[in-house]
Amino acid sequence: MGDDGEVSVIRINAITVPEGGGPELARRFAERARAVDDADGFEGFELLRPTDDRRTWLVVTRWRDKEAFEAWVASPAFAHGHRGVSGRGANRPPVGTHSELWSYDVEIAAPKPSTLSDHSLRDGARRARPRPRRLLRML
Repeated sequence: MGDDGEVSVIRINAITVPEGGGPELARRFAERARAVDDADGFEGFELLRPTDDRRTWLVVTRWRDKEAFEAWVASPAFAHGHRGVSGRGANRPPVGTHSELWSYDVEIAAPKPSTLSDHSLRDGARRARPRPRRLLRML
């Protein structure tokens, strides 16, 4: 769910890679792992590696709304990250042999109830502190 309680939109890039190409795909995504963090409406990213004999990796992104995703795709930062140029300036061919974009809206979200944690403390929640107990001494 989005920060304001609205249901997020999910965009999944399903990328088919040749046998043995997965580690290179993962390495390239790791190089740019935080490149999208500052995009307006961006809520999260995951790169999913298949655990069976499939060769399709999933790039799952979560956005506040469709317009936020479309703005990211139209941005210079998106173009830079998808033009096939390494950080050293050498052209690199795409790792994937095929990709398609899958679009989903979250219909139902049931996050696991959480206990107060360090994360919730950063968000302004306060952890209940035990009241000091008065110790009585009997003489």
